[in-house]
Amino acid sequence: MPRRPAARPHPTHGPPRRPARRAGRPAGRPGAGAGTAERILAAAEALAQTRGLNGFSYADVARAVDLTTATLHYHFPAKGDLALALVERYARAFEARLAAIQERDPGAFARLEAYAGLYAEVLRRGRMCLCGVLAAEYLTLPGPVRGAVRDFFDRNEAWLVEVLEAGRRGGELAFEGDPRTLARALVATLEGGLLLARAQEEPARLEAVARRAIHELCPRAR
Repeated sequence: MPRRPAARPHPTHGPPRRPARRAGRPAGRPGAGAGTAERILAAAEALAQTRGLNGFSYADVARAVDLTTATLHYHFPAKGDLALALVERYARAFEARLAAIQERDPGAFARLEAYAGLYAEVLRRGRMCLCGVLAAEYLTLPGPVRGAVRDFFDRNEAWLVEVLEAGRRGGELAFEGDPRTLARALVATLEGGLLLARAQEEPARLEAVARRAIHELCPRAR
């Protein structure tokens, strides 16, 4: 008597189920987590503020944070991605400082002095303004990074315009002309002063230039 063929297993419907992902580090992401990305950004910011964006490699960052370059490339596939994240992070931190000045210092003149103090603080740490450094490398930056650098300066100028207008309207400041032009002059003076003070290795030079600029360009009302 012939044997009956063995029954075939009933086919399953849909794609095979993948094993459940373990909690914690996502699969395929070496050294993953917001903490790792923040460490990378902090190290890269220090390098960019001292050497410029073109003055360091992923290998330099990897050594600084004791990670592999593969981990860096996972979080920031290209250096343009890293640069954009750096500018956005730096801009958020700078805007937080401006908000603190706005909250702490009620007068326009005090706010201008505090603003200049942010540049002096950067120099005392042995660094440069990140966006000032990137502005010097502007032609080598990817388009999105260029836009982020321009936006940083636009926001700074807008903040200064508000301070200047409020100061003149309230009778504290007595300058003539367009406050936007004056705001641009202040930013240019501080960025240029920061650059030259670093070259001369003389932080006090920046503080003197900033003080003179504020008193000359934004005189107190008599």
